[in-house]
Amino acid sequence: MLLWSLLVNICVPLTPSLADWLTLVAPSAVFEGDRIDLTCQKKNDGWKVKRVSYYKDGEELQFLSKLSNCSIQRAVLSDSGTYHCAVSLEKTSRSVRIEVQELFPRPVLTVSPFRAIEGNPVTLTCETKLSPQRSDAQLRFCFFRDGRALGSGWSSSPELRVPAMWSGDSGSYWCEAETVTPSVRKQSLQSQIHVRRVPVSNVSLEMRAPRGQVIEGRNLVLLCSVTEGTGNITFSWHREATGTSVGKKTQRSLSGELEVPAVQERDAGRYYCRADNGHGPIQSKVLSILVRIPASCPILSITAPRAQAVEGDVVELRCEVQRGSPPILYRFYHEDVPLGNSSAPSGGGASFNLSLTAEHSGNYSCEADNGLGAQRSEVVPLSLSGGYREEHVTDRALGLLGVPACVGAALLFYCRFHKTPGWSSTVCVPSANSQASTPSNPSPAIEDLQPDYVNVDPGDGDVVYSFVCSIQLPEDSGEKLQSGSCQMHLPKKVGPDVQWRL
Repeated sequence: MLLWSLLVNICVPLTPSLADWLTLVAPSAVFEGDRIDLTCQKKNDGWKVKRVSYYKDGEELQFLSKLSNCSIQRAVLSDSGTYHCAVSLEKTSRSVRIEVQELFPRPVLTVSPFRAIEGNPVTLTCETKLSPQRSDAQLRFCFFRDGRALGSGWSSSPELRVPAMWSGDSGSYWCEAETVTPSVRKQSLQSQIHVRRVPVSNVSLEMRAPRGQVIEGRNLVLLCSVTEGTGNITFSWHREATGTSVGKKTQRSLSGELEVPAVQERDAGRYYCRADNGHGPIQSKVLSILVRIPASCPILSITAPRAQAVEGDVVELRCEVQRGSPPILYRFYHEDVPLGNSSAPSGGGASFNLSLTAEHSGNYSCEADNGLGAQRSEVVPLSLSGGYREEHVTDRALGLLGVPACVGAALLFYCRFHKTPGWSSTVCVPSANSQASTPSNPSPAIEDLQPDYVNVDPGDGDVVYSFVCSIQLPEDSGEKLQSGSCQMHLPKKVGPDVQWRL
C-alpha cells in the first residue's frame, strides 16, 4: 500500500482541480501533550465518499469507512511530519506539515554542594523551563534514589533539601518533571552521589553531676564528645585500672552519654572514653572521679570522771560517724541549744569538753555535716547529783587558812605520814623567816589544822587526795607559792619532792 501510494504521488501528479477537491484541516501550532485532530474535507459536488485514509510521511495512519476525523490523543515530538488524506488514488489532499514543539526541555539534576559530606545538608534541584508560549502550564517535580521516591513525592517545588546526608545515602539519583495537564513527563539523566565520611577527632570525657560533685547514691552522667566526625559514631567508656568497658552506645551524634543511676563508693577511679566511626577508635584523656559519701547518723558519747557526774566535773562529749567524706564539722547541743562545734579535717570523730554547772542536766545531741546534708544523733541524757567536787570544798577551806596555814599544814602532814630519813617530825614547821604574807586574822596553830577532806592510805598503795599542795624549800630561800596551789621544794640532800593532797 505504501509503495503504491508513493508511485501515485510520483507518477500521477495532481491537477489543481483534484487537489482542491479535498482539504486536510490540521492545527497550526502543536506542543507536546496536545491533541491533534486531522479533518479531511471535500467540496460539496454531490459525489459520495465511501472511505477515507490519513497518511503521515506517506504511511497510512488510519483507514475509515466514511469521511471522519483522525485524532492523535497526546502528541509527542516523534509525531512531527507531513500529513495528507485521500479518498481514492485520484482524489488526494494537499500535504500539511505538522511540527510538534517541545513543551519544556529534559530536566537536569544538580547537587549543592557538589561534594556531599556526612551530616551536612544537601540541596537537589531539578532544572527545566516551560516554553514561553505555554508559560501558564503548571509543572511538578519528583526526586528519586535507586528507584525510590524521596521526600513527600511529587511537589510544585523544583528543589528538595535533605537536612543531613549520611554514607548510607550514597547512590544513583535523578529527577522527573511533568505538567499537570496535559500530562507530559520527562526524566533527567542519573547522577551518582557519594557521601564522604569525616573521621572523629578531639575526643573528650567529662562528668555531669549535681553541684559538680559525685555523691554516693545519686546519678552521674559521663559525657563523651567529639568536635568532628560524621556518620554513626560508637562511644565506649572504660576504667583505666582494668581497661574493661563499662558502657557502649552507637548513634548519629557528636556526643554520647553514659548514665550511672546510683553511684557507689566502689565506682570511684580513673576513666576514659573512645569514639569510632569506622576510621579507627580515638581515645580521650583520663578523668578522675571522686565519690563523696554523705555523713552517716553520728553517735554521741559522754565521758565523765565518775559514775555520777557532779557540778564542777569536766565531761567529754564525743561525736563520731561511721561513714562520711572529710572534712566533717561536728556541732554539739544541750536541749537543742548550740554549745559549740569541732572539726575533723581528716574524718573520724571530734570532742568537746564541758565544765558542768547545775544548769547542765538534760538531753544532749550532736550533728555531723560534711556539706552533703547534716545528720543529727540520738539524744543522750545527763543528770547531775546534788554534791560538789571535793576540790571545791578543799579550795574554800584552804582559802580560809591562808598561805602560812597551807605551808604549815603541808609540813604537818608530811611529818605525820611520810617520815624521811634525816628529818624529825618536831622540826617539820615553816621557818620563822618565811617570805609568805601573814593574814590579818590570826590563824589557828598548825598542830590544830585538819583538812576538810582527807583520803589517805597509810599503807604502800596509791594515795589519793582532793587538793594538791606542793611545797619546796630551796637551799638558800624560803617557800615559793603559785596561784591556786602552794609548792614546797625540798633541798636536794633531803630527798625527792613531796606532794600533799588535802
